[in-house]
Amino acid sequence: MSKKIQTALISVYHKDGLEEILLELHKLRVKFISTGGTQEFIQSLGYECEAVEDVSSYPSILGGRVKTLHPKIFGGILYRRDNESDKKQVKSYDIPSIDLVIVDLYPFRETVASGGTEEEIIEKIDIGGISLIRAAAKNYKDVIIVASKEQYAPLLDLLKEKKGLSDIDDRRRFAKEAFMVSSGYDSAIFSYFDGDDKSALRIAQDGGKQLRYGENPHQQGLFYGNFDEVFEQLHGKEISYNNLLDIDAAVSLISDFNETALAILKHNNACGMACRPTVKEAWDAALAADPVSAFGGIVVTNRRVDKEAAAAINEIFFEVIIAPEYDKEALDILFQKKNRIILVLKSSEKATQRLQYRSVLNGTLVQDKDVSVETAAGLQVMTTKIPTTKEIEDLLFANILVKHTKSNAIVLAKDKQLIASGTGQTSRVDALNQAIEKAGTFHFDLQGAVMASDAFFPFPDCVEIAAKAGITAVIQPGGSVRDGESVDYCNQNGLSMVKTGIRHFKH
Repeated sequence: MSKKIQTALISVYHKDGLEEILLELHKLRVKFISTGGTQEFIQSLGYECEAVEDVSSYPSILGGRVKTLHPKIFGGILYRRDNESDKKQVKSYDIPSIDLVIVDLYPFRETVASGGTEEEIIEKIDIGGISLIRAAAKNYKDVIIVASKEQYAPLLDLLKEKKGLSDIDDRRRFAKEAFMVSSGYDSAIFSYFDGDDKSALRIAQDGGKQLRYGENPHQQGLFYGNFDEVFEQLHGKEISYNNLLDIDAAVSLISDFNETALAILKHNNACGMACRPTVKEAWDAALAADPVSAFGGIVVTNRRVDKEAAAAINEIFFEVIIAPEYDKEALDILFQKKNRIILVLKSSEKATQRLQYRSVLNGTLVQDKDVSVETAAGLQVMTTKIPTTKEIEDLLFANILVKHTKSNAIVLAKDKQLIASGTGQTSRVDALNQAIEKAGTFHFDLQGAVMASDAFFPFPDCVEIAAKAGITAVIQPGGSVRDGESVDYCNQNGLSMVKTGIRHFKH
């Protein structure tokens, strides 16, 4: 059944975009009821507006904390137009019929994000607004609720195209959006009070973006989040589900490096990585690790991409490139491929969340993000041979890489260059053998290389294999009851070994 808007209650914190709506409502001879600043704004445009206080016969009290909370206001919203008992009570108590509610909420999230004081934050917990939203949305059979400025556009369409008439589907759609707003708002308040307690899981993400498909074409995919807050897309096709996974892995990896670095990723793992004085040199060294896997991969660097680097990178096909800046000449080169995705990383801090979530069984796993980056000061030498300064630099480089590689993982590195890695194997020996074989495929000399393991060695077999391949230094978390056997082998065969005390499993 179609309903006509005759009376609108409007109480908004932000007035942006409201003027056009008021004009259309005025054209339809809709009566306005409002409070405080919103009432003044409406009247400043030349429209009559009745004060909530005049409707309720009760003033705004407690410093504005109580304004709209009154039976005459909520009765006007909640009464069922087809219920005879409700209609009699409305008439008896002289309660006005309110057909449209336009409201927004105090900026609670913004106040928290800006570092507001406890008092300022508490005062931004909206009471009247959230109550109006719930009341109007509950009675969607008779009332339209507009709970944020994001719903202004569809409301304007309804006012212009339908002359203020709405059907049940219109009103239900507005109600759904309103409950989305209220649930997200309540989740933000709970999260503020809960802090780091993690006493319950409440996730509220708006604006789900439909992706072409999920991990595979037969799977539906969506992305919830503010991608534009972190990246600016300069060029290329629509970003896919798998692109997003790779982009996340790429940014997480590169964010752990302070010196000039470049990585090439495939299926969330680095197939090439190097630290060098320039981006071009880092690209050359990274590509050398595995030019086969690099095809169709993700390129990420933490420095400006210049013309020389872009020309070299442009010689192979890749899906995505990520950098904080690009020279104009570099973009002219990179723009040559129509579908290539070119991203500017605006904020690595906002790129990844503090907590990580994964759906399993009939629930959700939650953990802190692995942000540990080991330093030379935190290493404990386990062997009689002490690693050289150069070996320590390579060990720390390899240790960051192994942290970002699927378990079971082994990384071989030399001169701050990824030589090869063994990824996602069911045994650590298999991971090491895979890495050694791969290094040989691309003609790397492992003499003087280092090895990083994401977890401890339960047996000395890995250090035996590594030593025979020419590796001279090893980094691992330590903690095995048989650590001594691996240490003994290293001592007997001239290897150095350090432990971090930090395991970096990545399942």
